[in-house]
Amino acid sequence: MKNIPSVLSVCTLASLFFVSAFASAPQVKTQAPGFYRMMLGTTEITVLFDGFFPIKPKELMVPSIPKSEAALARSYQGELVLTSVNAFLVNTGTKLVLIDAGCGAFFGPSFGQLVENLKASGYSPDQVDEVAITHMHSDHLGGIMRDGKAVFPHATIRMDQADADYWLKLSNAEGKQSPIKEMFANSVAAVAPYQAAKQFKPFHGKTEIVPGITALPSYGHTPGHTSYAVESGGKKLLLVGDLLHVEAIQFPDPSVGVGFDTDMKAATTQRVAAFRDAAKAGYLIGAVHLPFPGIGHVSAEKSGFRYLPIPYGPVATDAK
Repeated sequence: MKNIPSVLSVCTLASLFFVSAFASAPQVKTQAPGFYRMMLGTTEITVLFDGFFPIKPKELMVPSIPKSEAALARSYQGELVLTSVNAFLVNTGTKLVLIDAGCGAFFGPSFGQLVENLKASGYSPDQVDEVAITHMHSDHLGGIMRDGKAVFPHATIRMDQADADYWLKLSNAEGKQSPIKEMFANSVAAVAPYQAAKQFKPFHGKTEIVPGITALPSYGHTPGHTSYAVESGGKKLLLVGDLLHVEAIQFPDPSVGVGFDTDMKAATTQRVAAFRDAAKAGYLIGAVHLPFPGIGHVSAEKSGFRYLPIPYGPVATDAK
């Protein structure tokens, strides 16, 4: 009995040691691999995270109005908004198609994570059959090339001919301001290895890329801006590229455009039409700059629309 206090003391000291040890563990400060997987009918969708950049909606959005600032405040966002860069890997069962390809090396060290996340998701770049680009801005196209070489060596690069005609003509860069001016040179460099390999095949207007994936013209943000409809088993996902940039502003007020729009009026018309149809038909939309994983439903409100992101699921279940 005399030994009981000493035993208790030893146990107490041991417990304090372990508590102290756990409390002093260093912070890891890294995130999980950036991919999200779901099923759309019998088609597998894997969203890949390429990185993010901070934007100032007050400087980017047109018109920049107090209502937009109020919308940001309601979403607990301020002057700077962190904007995702997403890409969408679609496995139809017979073809593997990447829709948009991130920034690659064009936008600095916070980007270029697409290939790493593609590999983490269980695929490799040489398995990709087609890369379909919504438009030739560098944050959608840059990831197809690295150090002058094709990142997806067996893939055919697809985009609307109107965008190829515009962005691959360097004389169109004359008089443009940065960063738009640099996008022309980036576009030429990105597609060069695929042109040399005869794997660069633009299309004209509405086109079936592979069975189950259709390119739909949504011109305005750029001359050949394209949305892609993915359909399987009666389900539909519309990938809208850059029809929107800031969720908190452009869903409630889709009349707000961005300074990068080539034809703002046309881009606004396309955005409203996409939101209205998705809300009416109940299908999913996905966008490069929506918060990762960038897929959800749209509901119509008395004024404008509301975005309803899909809930996270631990397994690749069918989207409802």
